[in-house]
Amino acid sequence: MSRFKLYYFSSKSLRFVEARWFKTKFAAFSLIVCIFVLAAGLETNRFFDDYLGLGIQKNKALVAENDILRDQLRVFAGRMDGLRSKLTTLSDEGNHLRLLVDLPKLDLDTREAGTGGTDDRVDFGVTGSINRMLNELRMNVTKAEKEMQLQQTSYREAVSKYDENKEMYPCIPAIKPMVGFYSMNGYGMRYHPVYHQMLFHEGLDISNEVGTPVYATGDGVVENSGRTSAGLGIMVVINHGFGYTTVYGHLDRVLVRPGEHVKRGALIARSGRTGVVTGPHLHYEVRLHGVLQNPVDYFFDDVDYQKIKEQLASSR
Repeated sequence: MSRFKLYYFSSKSLRFVEARWFKTKFAAFSLIVCIFVLAAGLETNRFFDDYLGLGIQKNKALVAENDILRDQLRVFAGRMDGLRSKLTTLSDEGNHLRLLVDLPKLDLDTREAGTGGTDDRVDFGVTGSINRMLNELRMNVTKAEKEMQLQQTSYREAVSKYDENKEMYPCIPAIKPMVGFYSMNGYGMRYHPVYHQMLFHEGLDISNEVGTPVYATGDGVVENSGRTSAGLGIMVVINHGFGYTTVYGHLDRVLVRPGEHVKRGALIARSGRTGVVTGPHLHYEVRLHGVLQNPVDYFFDDVDYQKIKEQLASSR
C-alpha cells in the first residue's frame, strides 16, 4: 500500500519536490491554531462574563473568597483569644469580689465544669481548613458564652451576698459592751470563786463599779430583760438575727423592754452585782446559732463610746 505524499513545484530547481515532514508540520500548525482559537474563546468568554458557562471566573472568585474568608477567620480567632483573656481577668476580679463579700472562689474545676462541653463538630460543607477554623471559632464562642453566663451568675451571687452583708454587719456583736477590766482567759473552764470547783464559764466578766453604762454590741431586738431565776441576776438578752444572740448579766438595772429594737452602741443597762457574784461586774455572752463563742474574739478595744452615742443621736 503506497503512502500519501505531497509535492510542490520548486522555483529554484524548476521541478516538483516532495514536501517532507508534512504531517508533523501540519499537526503542529493545527495545534497552534487550536490553542489560539481556545485562548481567544476563553478571553471572549471572560469578556462576556462566562456566557459559555464554563465556570472559570466563578472558580477564581471562589478561590479569592476562600482566601478572604481564611484571613477574616484568623482575625476573628485573634479577637476571640483576646476576649477569652479578658474573661480570665474578669474571672480573677470576680473571685476577688467574692472573697470581699465572704463567698468561696470559683476554682478552675468549677469554671471548667461550667464552661465545658462535648466537641460537637459540624460539617459546614466547605473546604477542610475553613471547616476546621469555623468549628474552632464556634467552640470558642460557645465556651465564651458559657463563661459569661457563669460570671453573670457569680456577680449576681456577690451582689446578693453584699446586700445581705449590709444588713448583717451592723447586727454582728462587734464592740466591747462596757468599759472595764477583763481577762483574756476569762471564757472557758475556770475555778468558780463562789462554788469552789472547776466549771465552764459561758461568757466573759468585765469588772467595773456599779452603774457603769452597758451598751448593745450590735443591732437587734431585746428578747428578755429584767430579773431571772438564774445566777445572772438582772439581765438583758438581745437577738441580733443571723444566728447571733448576746447576754448581759449581773446588771443593776435595765433601760430597755422586750421587743424593743436597739442599735449597736445604744445604752441598754447599768452594770451591777446582782445574782451569784463576788463583786460588781458585767457577765457577757455571745452565741452563734446557739453555740457559745469566746466574746474576746468580737471585741474592739479602741471603741469610742461617746462617738457611737453621737452617731446614734445624729441618725435619729
